[in-house]
Amino acid sequence: MAHLPLAPRARLWPALGAVYRAQLSRARVARIPLLFVATFQSLGIMVLMRGVVDGGAEARAVVAGSSVLVVAFVALNLLAQYFGQLRAGGGLDHYATLPVPAASVVLGAAAAYASFTVPGVLVTAVAGSVLFQLPVGGLWVLVAVVPLAGAALAGLGAALGLLAPRPELATLGGQLGMSAALLLGVLPAGGLPPAVGWVRDLLPSTYGVEAFARTFAPHPDWPRVVLDLGVCAAVGVLSLALATRAYRWAATR
Repeated sequence: MAHLPLAPRARLWPALGAVYRAQLSRARVARIPLLFVATFQSLGIMVLMRGVVDGGAEARAVVAGSSVLVVAFVALNLLAQYFGQLRAGGGLDHYATLPVPAASVVLGAAAAYASFTVPGVLVTAVAGSVLFQLPVGGLWVLVAVVPLAGAALAGLGAALGLLAPRPELATLGGQLGMSAALLLGVLPAGGLPPAVGWVRDLLPSTYGVEAFARTFAPHPDWPRVVLDLGVCAAVGVLSLALATRAYRWAATR
């Protein structure tokens, strides 16, 4: 009996679009309440810091860090939990049987989760600018900051969820990562000890925070903004590549 040829594997971009749409429709109802929590958390941090910080570089760091924290909550924390539960519940077996590239599964899920952060980031950035009396002319840079920081953090969150042996550890890793983004992103870099500053430099979201914070200056250093965004993009590529390798490893275990 002749064997029928298998259908060709789907190409990366069409498969990525299909996974993205599926993840977006499935997560829409469950994740919107959590997005409100992430936004409310960032707004609360800015209100608390308003009593401590008056203006200047400290205010710019607080607003930029609080805005990117919304991305960290969803793309890092929630995505780590999602992939941890997916691995524990056997959901990876379903994706492994589909003729789609591994990168499309990771990128599609990461893009879907990062998409939920856009409204919260905008609300936080505008509210913070008004609260600390910062200029709003540079808010357009969020068009680059959100996807680049989201990609870097989502790749890290997916890798944590896929590599964790138990979903509880994936949740713990995601929460610790979000706490690091909170403490090291919101606090001004100038007042941190050198050892903590090195850890801050290793955090993927740091460069998105720095790029956004520079736009609040009276005369933004745009070459430094572009450089920070470039570093954030490079880190995003590396973290997503790590998540793709972690997915292949977890799917064949």
